Amino acid sequence: MKSTSEEPVWIGIDLGTQSVRVVALSAAGRVAGAGSAPLSSQRDEGRHEQHPEEWWNAVSVAAREALEDVAPETIRGLAVDGTSGTILLTDAEGRPLTAGLMYDDARAAAEVQQVNRVGSSAWAKSGYHRMQASWGLPKLLWLLDRQPKPLGAHLRVAHQTDFINGRLAGSPVATDTSNALKTGASPVDETWPFAVFEELGVPRSLLPPLVRAGSPLGKVCAAAAAETGIPAGTPIFAGMTDGCAAQIAAGALSPGSWNSVLGTTLVLKGVTPLPIQDPSGVVYSHRSPDGHWLPGGASSAGAGVLSQEFPSRNLDLLTQQAAAREPTQVVAYPLSGQGERFPFHAPEATGFVLGLPRDDGERFAAMLQGVAFLERLAFDYLDLLGAPIGGELRLTGGATRNRYWSQLRADALGRPVTLPENAEPACGMAILAAASGRSLAETAREMVDVREVIEPRAGQAERLMESYLRLVDELSCRTWIPSLLVRHARRRAG
Repeated sequence: MKSTSEEPVWIGIDLGTQSVRVVALSAAGRVAGAGSAPLSSQRDEGRHEQHPEEWWNAVSVAAREALEDVAPETIRGLAVDGTSGTILLTDAEGRPLTAGLMYDDARAAAEVQQVNRVGSSAWAKSGYHRMQASWGLPKLLWLLDRQPKPLGAHLRVAHQTDFINGRLAGSPVATDTSNALKTGASPVDETWPFAVFEELGVPRSLLPPLVRAGSPLGKVCAAAAAETGIPAGTPIFAGMTDGCAAQIAAGALSPGSWNSVLGTTLVLKGVTPLPIQDPSGVVYSHRSPDGHWLPGGASSAGAGVLSQEFPSRNLDLLTQQAAAREPTQVVAYPLSGQGERFPFHAPEATGFVLGLPRDDGERFAAMLQGVAFLERLAFDYLDLLGAPIGGELRLTGGATRNRYWSQLRADALGRPVTLPENAEPACGMAILAAASGRSLAETAREMVDVREVIEPRAGQAERLMESYLRLVDELSCRTWIPSLLVRHARRRAG
């Protein structure tokens, strides 16, 4: 039986890597309903694809589950987030013509050189100075190079969120400047760099209109309502990338505060009054709906390595064994696959272990510490760039279910960490939809609750620093990080 509560709710849709998650969130931050549906990927030697129609089918399944007990008349709006840099080509009606090239697809290695040569001044103005092969624009060139020539007027580029928003609205809609950042949209001017696109051979006709996150895009059409269970006429608001969505859900929206999302990979997002300039291109700044800047970066390391290294193992038991080995002298760089994106750019990087673990418990301990050390290195790099890092740090992502790991991260960073309730990207999108016409930061304060604050254990940061600096030195020996960062990391370690 559907709820008869008059309390309004907003819908957040998170297009993740492994699943789609839909949440209905009340004005007080109560989860009125939630649903999910799995996604499959095709991976092969640096390539990573998903099928757009599978995204839509998963949205339909997850939305129906989430809204099963939600009264339709209480639903006020929705927003969608997606993986950063994921793009595809569609026709003029929004039907997919290619697979979705995912956020970590690195096939456009040749195209990124051309992109960085032609667009160097535009990228410098945007603060990140250079793109990476996994970004949207290099992948767009790769896709266009494989289309029949001349390029047809029917072609359109779409981000993952654009495809879903278009299906919800019944026709193509504008794209948000957050998801369009890695396709070249300027967060400063909030426009496309048409001169750069012209030199790269990208027709203007391919590009959707640009709007800031939180802007109205349209309303759910009758056909989409029939498939998803979302009431026809529900307002659709422009969303953001999954990292920004998690940051909103965490409530880390005041200048100097940061959100560290640890799931398959590690993503850091902060708030600054001005964009951060990073000549290496690993830190880039989104524009907040409130007008602040949201700098951050996404590593290729994270908890994903645990499922690779310890398949079908009891992770709770391994955690207990890891705690008994702390601090281990075995040092691990827990990279999934090849290539690092943040806090340094090294396409050739691979994971490694220094030392011989005595057992799986110690190897697991080294992996947990390795992620914590990489997180510390990320903050060392942000501090080197002049970013304010002294505000509140909120931890989100699936890894926060392991409290010991959160404690270890607080110890390695030497600072308290805050664990919010319901801090998943889908909740962030519901908050963004609820903030229409209001301050996003104020709306988040009303809708985000704190579960726990974890203080660093006395003296533990000092005990971990020897292993941390061994990792820093090894990354330097492999020429993956510059000497300037090594010196800065050592200085901050005392």
